[in-house]
Amino acid sequence: MSQAFDPEWSRVIDVRHLPAGPIDIVASPDECRRLAARFEIAAIDRLVAHIAFAPDGGRIGVTGRIVAAIVQTCAISGEDFPVAIDEPVDLRFVPLRDLPPPDEEVELSAEACDEIEYDGLTFDLGEALAQTLALAIDPFAEGPDADRARKEHGLAGDGASGAFAALAALRTRDENHD
Repeated sequence: MSQAFDPEWSRVIDVRHLPAGPIDIVASPDECRRLAARFEIAAIDRLVAHIAFAPDGGRIGVTGRIVAAIVQTCAISGEDFPVAIDEPVDLRFVPLRDLPPPDEEVELSAEACDEIEYDGLTFDLGEALAQTLALAIDPFAEGPDADRARKEHGLAGDGASGAFAALAALRTRDENHD
């Protein structure tokens, strides 16, 4: 038996009652704490989405920005450091009936990649925004002390070694043979 997913930042929107103008969706401290745990980062200190709706029949466009103050752990030094995120939002919620049958082969355009299906009269904008935030977080972020930690642990290297150096050597060889 599978357990139902409990979104950390749920904001269910009824397509019959869309706000007329721009709105702000602010995550509570508890929602920020739960999202930080889900995304495996040290903290989310502030999370706000500034968005506007553009209905087009049953399709609902959502545009705006996600602004967040997060704390990540440096991939090199292991120390926490603050990161500011300011990410554009450009989503389209599409009624389930507008999608092709699941067994039909479909070629997606770049525009269709940000389409999110919904069934009935509601969709969870909060979860879609949480996923947008997740994509904006650099999983290999390096803090201000990364170079110091590299030197301290002998990870600095000399730039003339490793896979990229090998690729550069191949490129140089190919250029010399042309």
